[in-house]
Amino acid sequence: MSRDASIAAAPGVRMTAFDSLDGTNAEALRRLAAGARGIEVIWAREQTAGRGRDGRSWSSPLGNLYVSFLAEAPRGRPPAEIAFVAAVAAGEAILGCGAAGVDLRYKWPNDLLVAGRKAGGILIEGDGSGGLAIGIGINVESAPAVASWPATCLHDEGAAGTTVEVLRDSLIAAFLASFARWRREGFSPVREAWQARAYGIGEAMRARLPDGSVFDGVFVALGDDGALLLDQGPQGVRRIAAGEIMPMAG
Repeated sequence: MSRDASIAAAPGVRMTAFDSLDGTNAEALRRLAAGARGIEVIWAREQTAGRGRDGRSWSSPLGNLYVSFLAEAPRGRPPAEIAFVAAVAAGEAILGCGAAGVDLRYKWPNDLLVAGRKAGGILIEGDGSGGLAIGIGINVESAPAVASWPATCLHDEGAAGTTVEVLRDSLIAAFLASFARWRREGFSPVREAWQARAYGIGEAMRARLPDGSVFDGVFVALGDDGALLLDQGPQGVRRIAAGEIMPMAG
């Protein structure tokens, strides 16, 4: 673990940069356990034990972006909403860094797709006392050859001039703005921005829940709490709080 000096990422916000780290979320959780509060940013050039959802490994070589934010959900606000806050921020950062023309979509609940392929993901973890580690990974220069969903990177999708450092700074600014708006205005504007680029909305999708059960229907909307709303026709609209979606033909 090699750490550079902390620098100011924004007024009142510190960023600590690492050449190599087991994982930015792991470091964020360690800091939360040690009593850290407020917003901090952890950035690593590479991760040696990067993680995705459900304990999956996250390929983390040099050349891609790995950032985690330490933050706290406002009292009474569901922490799950912050995954969508982070997604919208990541999307704004990508579109603002030389990738304005890409087909960017948000795949429920926590993936970033470019041209239908996975270009990034989000991992939210808590310390049990209100502190959150919000991890965001974006493929900039390379993408894993083996993934649960076909993967791509920004350099392969028309954004060859995008650098990790420029994207990092854009992401930090976008996240802080998105987080502040969420705290100030609630989930509605975040939900609206996410739905505007939602993958599969209005289409027949298959939802697979953590217990293995499967439900088919039309993805009609994102619920007020971030749940997937799946119209199953005569069976009505099913609210799905956790799981994964794929096209019916997939």
